[in-house]
Amino acid sequence: MLSVDDIVNAMSPISLDEMSAVKLMNRVDTKYVAHDIIVAKLFSLIKDEYFVQEVEGKRVAAYDSVYYDTVDNHMYIIHQDKKLKRDKLRIRNYVDTGNYFCEVKHKNNHGRTKKKRIEVGQEVFEDLRSDAATRAFVEKELPDYDFDGFVKKLSTTFDRITVVNKGKTERITIDFNVQFHNFDNGNETGIAPLVIMELKRDGRCESFFQKTLFELRVKPLSISKYCIGRALTDKTLKQNRFKKKIIKLEKLKKIGEYGITSDVTTDL
Repeated sequence: MLSVDDIVNAMSPISLDEMSAVKLMNRVDTKYVAHDIIVAKLFSLIKDEYFVQEVEGKRVAAYDSVYYDTVDNHMYIIHQDKKLKRDKLRIRNYVDTGNYFCEVKHKNNHGRTKKKRIEVGQEVFEDLRSDAATRAFVEKELPDYDFDGFVKKLSTTFDRITVVNKGKTERITIDFNVQFHNFDNGNETGIAPLVIMELKRDGRCESFFQKTLFELRVKPLSISKYCIGRALTDKTLKQNRFKKKIIKLEKLKKIGEYGITSDVTTDL
């Protein structure tokens, strides 16, 4: 089982202000999913090459998000149908700091993702329509949607570790204890013991993190928490695109039964 304390306490800390100074101008984003046994091995190999973010003495941060979509699941369907241009809308609670943000993510036809956000009050986390400034922001960022037509679809909770390499050319988020709650039907599930990692790096520089993952036979896997969470908690949704990924997730969970050297890792 992944020992979070052992991992983060063995690493040198970096402050939030220092993290903010890490500018990745030619950024390449890559996601990975691995069993926590693999992640523990990974960190034993990279811990001396990376700093871990520390905020107010804490190195593990809790996140709680509520995703909105249209009644007919337009944002989900667009993603499922492999449309390059797509959007996501969520309210995110940074639990440890008590901050709330309304966040809109746009992906364009070239695969570039841009995130816009504004800070909001706790009441917006409960009700998107409780604040005029939030309405104005969402209507500006998502002009093709009817603001009053948005409804809560999925909540996600997870814990996150953020690390940056000592050359400050890459930043990695590691999300574990990922849980989903479906507002349409009340279904709940999670993907533990799997861990979602996202590497954000300067495209001009080599990545020790990526090199180590390759040595551990962990391959990139594009994954959306919103879409996978919806697909896992509602089998009535169209989900052809996500079936292969769900099968891969189930195979990755078996690594705990068969061990790190199992061919399960190479079948993906």
